[in-house]
Amino acid sequence: MTTTTSTTATTAAQVALWLLVALPAGTGGALLVLPALRRAAVPIALTVSSLVVALSAVAVAARPSVSMPFVAGADLGLAVDGLSAFVLPMVTVVTLLVLVFAAGDVRTDRARFHGLMLLFSAAASLTATATTLPTLLVGWEVMGAMSYALIGFWWWEDSRVSAGLTAFLTTRAADLGLYLAAGAALAGGSGLALADLVSAASPWRDVVVAGILVSALGKAAQLPFSFWLSRAMEGPSPVSALLHSAAMVAMGGYLLLRAEPLVASTGWAPAATAWVGVLTAIALGVVALAQHDLKQLLAASTGSQLGFVVLAAGVGAVAGGTAQLVAHAATKALLFLAAGSWLTALGTKHLDGLVGVARRWPLVGWCATVGALALAGVPPLSLWATKDAVLAGALEQSVWLYAAGLAAAGLSAAYAARILVVVWRSTDGREERARAHLDEEEEGTREVTTWQRVPLVLLAAGAAVLGLLALPPVASVLTEVVAEAVGAGGPESTAASPLELATSGVLALAVVLLLVLLARRGSRWLETPGSSWLGSWLGLESAAHRVVVRPTLALAARLDRLDRGLDRGVGAVLGGVLGLSRGATRVDGGLDRGVTGVAARTVRLGHLATSAEQGVDALVQGLAARVRGLGRLARRPQTGQLHHYYLEAVAVLAAALLLLLTVR
Repeated sequence: MTTTTSTTATTAAQVALWLLVALPAGTGGALLVLPALRRAAVPIALTVSSLVVALSAVAVAARPSVSMPFVAGADLGLAVDGLSAFVLPMVTVVTLLVLVFAAGDVRTDRARFHGLMLLFSAAASLTATATTLPTLLVGWEVMGAMSYALIGFWWWEDSRVSAGLTAFLTTRAADLGLYLAAGAALAGGSGLALADLVSAASPWRDVVVAGILVSALGKAAQLPFSFWLSRAMEGPSPVSALLHSAAMVAMGGYLLLRAEPLVASTGWAPAATAWVGVLTAIALGVVALAQHDLKQLLAASTGSQLGFVVLAAGVGAVAGGTAQLVAHAATKALLFLAAGSWLTALGTKHLDGLVGVARRWPLVGWCATVGALALAGVPPLSLWATKDAVLAGALEQSVWLYAAGLAAAGLSAAYAARILVVVWRSTDGREERARAHLDEEEEGTREVTTWQRVPLVLLAAGAAVLGLLALPPVASVLTEVVAEAVGAGGPESTAASPLELATSGVLALAVVLLLVLLARRGSRWLETPGSSWLGSWLGLESAAHRVVVRPTLALAARLDRLDRGLDRGVGAVLGGVLGLSRGATRVDGGLDRGVTGVAARTVRLGHLATSAEQGVDALVQGLAARVRGLGRLARRPQTGQLHHYYLEAVAVLAAALLLLLTVR
């Protein structure tokens, strides 16, 4: 009885795991293609998303694994283990809260919007639970395609479609690394299961690591791929909230955490990964400080905060990186939704237009304040402890990595303080400047609805308390389950020491207080900083155009010219051949006519010859007949009687005598 019950429970958990992906994917597809569902798109999407949250709870509790044949030697495998047990609820819960917000924010083409969002979240869930490279590739590709469709959701505006295309092509180029990794894994004899990649033979294992690293850095918007994240801000605010928190960008960091044992198995990859992460955190932190647009500031901060996750994968602090990933998801979803609510209400996201906006809608303002302070790393809010868990791992590897990480944490506090200063600052003397930006991007509604407020409150609670994941005793549990899931060598402490926590906490408070003091003294730099180079994301997009796009287009143009030249050459050759063919045809026709004429004449000559032959034959036959007649006449006198001969002789002599006499 117990065995039967256990089997039933296992089967139910496996079904729940399949439904986690199939239910939102199927519903999203139905909303896109079935007109009958359009009016009920919002309740359908919210109901399905709520069911997916419940299914994720079942899967996390039961930890099921499932697989099905896909191609020879590779299955589609899904599983919930210690790592995905933290990431999967993050995806499903944030998706639900974002869709609740969208119910009050997105007012056009709701069926298409919610259908695409459900497909997007299904792809993120598939990525989070994938156990094989084919499964990961399916989730990876669908996620990229949906990001393109959602960023360019307002397809009638060329700039938005162009932004979606830039994001798609940039991440798509990096995604080729996964295909390279799959090919190298097969060549190295490891198979395509993620857990087995570490057994690939050298040097194929290095190729696998390089492919995964490039692909993950592209999705996570790390250097040098970061600029696509700026263009992604052209999409609706709920899209930005989900893309920057629990899907797409987060999945890039998640893949590196999942592959940490593989990264650690090479001599070069850990240091390269760690330094790319920490340098991105610093560079995009500076970029965030130079932004005039709130969503652009938050976008740069996303790449910066994901830099800590990438740093964690490089130094082996997988548990700390997981805690950072989860806490950042709640914090960034909160801030993007707050920015979206202000954009809907006022029609602008420009910092000058948002001066004092928190005073106008206090609930939204206080929720955003919690998110900004968490982003700054102010104790005791979430990202304070999670960043320190990563920095603790960095300190064990290199004091320089730790120092760079601490500098990035200070920059986090600076750009978070800019948000606080702007949204809470008094509008005295700035009314005209603020009014100049109202309704500049869309027509403002001048209200924030209940649908928009509720998710902010829940996300603010998450941004406040999720730092517990990196503090004892939860940190020990997280370390053990994550180490077991990824196959790390042994549990590493994810909790920072009290000294490290105090250092980063004091640094964050000092930076925030310093910038608030500068604001009170009238510094306008906090609202409108300079440097167009920093404001344009270090010129990364223009550099990509110079280094990649323009040479590619130039090469394409040269290949096109070469192709046209070859076409002309082949055309000329073909023209000559056709000319020769036509000449040969004419010669052949002349020969044919000549031969035909000769044949006709020969036939006529044959007919004449035949006629002549027939005349000769007739003449000969007539002559022969006459000769035969003469012969018969000549034979008549030959009777054989002597007196006849004498008589004939006398007759002949008489005739001769008569002739002689006549002649004379």
